[in-house]
Amino acid sequence: MDRGVEFLKSQVNNAVMQHQTFLKALEDHEGQAEDARYRDLCSRHIPRMREHQRMLEDYQGRLGAESGMGKKALGAALGVARDLADATRESDFLRLVGDIVMARQSEDTFKTFREAGRALGNEELARIGETGERHHDEYVKEANRLVQQMFVEHVRDIAPGTQASLDATATSSTGTAGDSRLL
Repeated sequence: MDRGVEFLKSQVNNAVMQHQTFLKALEDHEGQAEDARYRDLCSRHIPRMREHQRMLEDYQGRLGAESGMGKKALGAALGVARDLADATRESDFLRLVGDIVMARQSEDTFKTFREAGRALGNEELARIGETGERHHDEYVKEANRLVQQMFVEHVRDIAPGTQASLDATATSSTGTAGDSRLL
């Protein structure tokens, strides 16, 4: 395992590839989603995720940690693997679950960068981490609310965005007693 600056470079390279895969998923799902709420979620968060990607790539360049052809090939392979996984996810619900997993992974990476940057006195790493962690946390919270609504809709076999779905999700999130029946 690398140590010192080489370790930092390798972790930034990994973060660039990981986040690029997540960003590409959001861009793809913005166009593929049948559910307007999901398309809207992607559309609203893509600009921030592009900004995070730019911040990571700029920092990567300043470190002299350019990913090179091997890393770019690996990144492309990760993208292909994600595309294959998406092909089996025939519903917006399953795609969104996959997006949440990727967002949480990126959020954890950004948290690590934030805390490591603080401990190392590396203000730029800390700032990148703090910004990315905060925005990914916001995305995950919104995405979780939507996936919960979609879950209820699928179980109840009701149309997306209907009031019954919204009421059930609001009741479950407020902790008030609601209808205890399955359907």
